[in-house]
Amino acid sequence: MNNRKNGIGFVGTLTLIFIVLKILNLITWSWIWVLAPIWISALIAIIPFAFILVRSRIKNGRW
Repeated sequence: MNNRKNGIGFVGTLTLIFIVLKILNLITWSWIWVLAPIWISALIAIIPFAFILVRSRIKNGRW
């Protein structure tokens, strides 16, 4: 059984909407904020991984 969803998802859709609004000059945000859904979701994925990595290294006495 294949339950895989195909599509760009919420973050992709939101990013595309922001890009279109920026190109059409309907928003005057900086590009850093237009692309914020991408880097914010990346941070949400990276921060827990970094926390687990640091915690395990401290627990094993490598730091």
